[in-house]
Amino acid sequence: MEHFLPKELLNHFEIVSVKKKEGLNPLSGELEIHLDEKNQLYREDCLEYESKGFCPSSRIQDFPIRGNAVYLCIRRRKWRHKHTGKQARNSFDLTTDGTRMTRELSDFLKDAC
Repeated sequence: MEHFLPKELLNHFEIVSVKKKEGLNPLSGELEIHLDEKNQLYREDCLEYESKGFCPSSRIQDFPIRGNAVYLCIRRRKWRHKHTGKQARNSFDLTTDGTRMTRELSDFLKDAC
C-alpha cells in the first residue's frame, strides 16, 4: 500500500489497517486506510511530555485508486506536559507544492485536541 501514499505521511503515521468495501460494480468500491500518528513528539522538551492516547479520528477523501474511492482515517496523538498539564501536538505539512488542502483537512490539522 505504501506506494500510493505520500512519503511525508508515512514518515509520521503508521498504516494500522486497510479495509475494502465492494461496490455495485466489481471494479468500484471503497478503500479505507487507517493511519495512526507515530508515538514521537517533535519538540526540544519532548521528554517533559507523555502520550495520552489519540484525538478522535478524521476521515479524509483522497484520490481514487483503480476505480475505488479512497478514504484516509487518521488518528492524531495528543501529549500532556507531565507537570503543567499543558497539551501539545505535532504540526505537519502534508501537502506537495502546487496542491491544496481541503477545508476538512486544513481544519483537522489546525484543530487542537
